[in-house]
Amino acid sequence: MIHDKIYHRAFGVYGLCIEEGKLLVIHKNGGPYINRFDLPGGSLEEGESLTDALRREVHEETGLRVEVDENIGVVDFKLPWLWKGHTDVHHIAVFYTVRQVGGELIEPNQFKGQDSIGALWVSEEEVSIDNASPLVLKAFDWMKTKKLAIEAECFNEWKVLK
Repeated sequence: MIHDKIYHRAFGVYGLCIEEGKLLVIHKNGGPYINRFDLPGGSLEEGESLTDALRREVHEETGLRVEVDENIGVVDFKLPWLWKGHTDVHHIAVFYTVRQVGGELIEPNQFKGQDSIGALWVSEEEVSIDNASPLVLKAFDWMKTKKLAIEAECFNEWKVLK
């Protein structure tokens, strides 16, 4: 069987930090969600636990210190992304609810691997498929229903906003 798609599998942990109906998001500066709102979070460093990675990533990307409250589940997405010989990305995301326990929103330090250029609070009315990652859209769905989809969602018409 010949496959016409070559997937990059991305795995990460992401925090849903919710205050007064608004969701904490970052301005993404890389990857398939560049120039969109995305959830704070990302991949694990060698030997790092899921929750340690989440606390580190949220702090690096937003300036906030968070406590991890609950693992609410896993979602996955498939979408076109031309990167290092791959045609698509299969993004597997573990979602946690988190709450701010310190820090303040900052303009993040820029370093290799940093893909946030700042964070802000957004309402559901401010996000759409045109300006947000699938993770943000799923987070708002979860805020309303307290459910996450079981099947992978495919975004075949995905546009990378370079």
